[in-house]
Amino acid sequence: MVSFFERLRYVKLVRKIVYVIIGSLSYPGLAMMNRIKISGTEHLRNLPRKNVLFVSNHQTYFMDVIAFLHIFCAVKWRKTNKLGVPYYLLNPFTNVYFVSAEDTMRKNFMSRLMALAGSLTVKRTWVEDDKAVRKGLNLSDTKKILKALSRSWVITFPQGTTTPFAPGRKGTAFLIKQSHCVVVPIVIDGFNKAFHKKNLKLMRKGVLLTVNFKAPLAVNYENSLDSILNQLMDAIEQSDAYKAKTV
Repeated sequence: MVSFFERLRYVKLVRKIVYVIIGSLSYPGLAMMNRIKISGTEHLRNLPRKNVLFVSNHQTYFMDVIAFLHIFCAVKWRKTNKLGVPYYLLNPFTNVYFVSAEDTMRKNFMSRLMALAGSLTVKRTWVEDDKAVRKGLNLSDTKKILKALSRSWVITFPQGTTTPFAPGRKGTAFLIKQSHCVVVPIVIDGFNKAFHKKNLKLMRKGVLLTVNFKAPLAVNYENSLDSILNQLMDAIEQSDAYKAKTV
């Protein structure tokens, strides 16, 4: 049964208020104390209003997603590859949800506030250091995400961990095969240097934060899960080929 708290995240007015709070708290760290370089927002202009899946590498629990929400709001206000003055928070873009671990979103006030911004909580089948044995898909979680895709945009992190070059999870490829969604890769960097991994705390100033939206992938939905997953991991620059380049 869905709790009253969980129902609130689907109320547009509640989410708008949460966006204003989180957006105001996070903007200085993103755009004033650090420098954010955004590219590829032209790929967002003509996307459909639903069935779009954003896949990204993952560096912090919250600031990655928060940066994306800022950018989506800015694009709604016709800004290109920049945030500028955050007046876009007066009428934010809220037609987007993000996948997150259930246990993470219950830890403290900030995580619960983030949950109200549009979290699709799933049961964690891995641990942060990626040593746990990965289990099969949770069907209820899969249905939850597919339902969200049917009416909006969804952000997910195929690796499910902030550990760089960790293997991706086939669950993301399964969602793509089931939904035939538009898949937009995102590559980020600098967030793990500037911010605390588990909250909004600023760790360093003057860091260059980069967010690159790539063109939607040409996905063959008839391909195997492994093939689709390999395509995703290469697109978000977390494949073995990219790992080899960093050595």
